[in-house]
Amino acid sequence: MQYFDLWCLGYALLGLVSGFLAGLLGIGGGVIIVAVLTSAFDAQGFVHAQVLPLALGTSMATIIFTSISSLRTHHAHGAVRWDLVRDISPGVVLGALFGTMIAAHAPTRALTLFFGCFLLLIALQMSLNLKPQASRELPGTVGRASVGVGIGVVSALVAIGGGSLTVPWLSWCNVRVQHAIGTSAAMGLPIALAGTAGYLWNGWQHADLPAGSVGYVYLPALLWLFIASMLTAPFGARAAHRLPVATLKRVFAVLLILLACKMFLRT
Repeated sequence: MQYFDLWCLGYALLGLVSGFLAGLLGIGGGVIIVAVLTSAFDAQGFVHAQVLPLALGTSMATIIFTSISSLRTHHAHGAVRWDLVRDISPGVVLGALFGTMIAAHAPTRALTLFFGCFLLLIALQMSLNLKPQASRELPGTVGRASVGVGIGVVSALVAIGGGSLTVPWLSWCNVRVQHAIGTSAAMGLPIALAGTAGYLWNGWQHADLPAGSVGYVYLPALLWLFIASMLTAPFGARAAHRLPVATLKRVFAVLLILLACKMFLRT
């Protein structure tokens, strides 16, 4: 197992780009990382059936580190509703674990199509700037946990921290947008921990995984993605105050559509 070669340089470049975009646009880089890693792993000759779960697990592991940084920042600004984190977390953890089981056993074609369709939905939301109108109140404890299960399942299947789902739902339930974003950032950590644990467990002792893998987490990619994304995320956050973010979101939506088409072609 090599921790630096030309592929590792590619992982580092991917981390630089995804970290900057995460800071600039307020979205996790997971969907980009998964799509690009899938192509990289295919090019390296990894077993076809294991490529997408390996990309998902590796991307999910990177979210552990980015979510800790985001959580600390939002907590320092008093933007985290810890009562909601407490109520939603059990469902999120259960859902994320279940999602990794689905990803590990689902047919490659079905999993790829699901991921591609999710990319298209995110692209549509970003290009049209769709935001739910606050029209209801938060459900009770059981309802919150139940919603958490759904968020956890989808987050694990596409390797995101859940922000694309949690923020709209909380906003729909009349939670202030600052609290919705901060609470979503806090929810990213249990999602990432449970999702990573699930991918580690479900990929454990698979004989056809490449050297350097621990379960469905490919360590060389994880190492360089983590280092590079941590370097550029602060620059992206600062650039968000100077660049035309609305226009950039539309450009990014086009990129997501192209990546979705690439995933569809892979099937």
